[in-house]
Amino acid sequence: MKASRSVGCVRGTTMSAHVLIIEDDLRIADWVRIYFERAGYTAEVAHDGQTGLNLARRLAPDLIILDLTLPRLDGVELCRILRQESDVPIIMLTAREAPAQRIIGLESGADDYIVKPFDPREVIARSEAVLRRVQGKVQQLLTSGAISLNETTGAVTVNHVRVDLSQSQMALLATFMRHPNQVLTRDQLISLTFQHEFEGFDRAIDSQVARLRKRISHGGNQPIETVYGAGYRFVVEDE
Repeated sequence: MKASRSVGCVRGTTMSAHVLIIEDDLRIADWVRIYFERAGYTAEVAHDGQTGLNLARRLAPDLIILDLTLPRLDGVELCRILRQESDVPIIMLTAREAPAQRIIGLESGADDYIVKPFDPREVIARSEAVLRRVQGKVQQLLTSGAISLNETTGAVTVNHVRVDLSQSQMALLATFMRHPNQVLTRDQLISLTFQHEFEGFDRAIDSQVARLRKRISHGGNQPIETVYGAGYRFVVEDE
């Protein structure tokens, strides 16, 4: 497991980004998914707007490919909802040639659009261009193996799945991730995380660590270990 501080996308390169494709045409969705996977991306598919919204909230993808016309939740409305909740890059697919429809898509928050029919290589090329632009934006991002913490947006993901943490748990996780493989005493955790002293806080920090452990454990792995008689350590593997 490698702990790093990076800018932009969670996985650091466009070729390893996690893409969510929301398209009701099964043939087109599968076709686009295959091209993304061949290009080295991880791709998920949803065939209606509501399922797409649920997956976007759960997976926290790096990029969304969004059809304009969808059942259950229209693509334009879905784009507006996503933009209110996240700054995830969105590329809109549309079969409509009218410029007005493209403008509506962009005004709803899409970063780019592609008109059907299209060459899937164009989708990949535009996706890489959008992700490069995103990587150029300054975002305070901590990553360690399967765990990512975006300090700009407050988003935490474990294995690409969004995890809800309290503000104090998020601050505690950031402290651990900034000090990989270091034994931190309770006093150090309090000082580094909360910048104040509080009577009885030793036990409180133990409770916070216990709750944080439950939230970020994955696949039988638990990165926070207890060092008896000393404190806690956030364990990461060497490169």
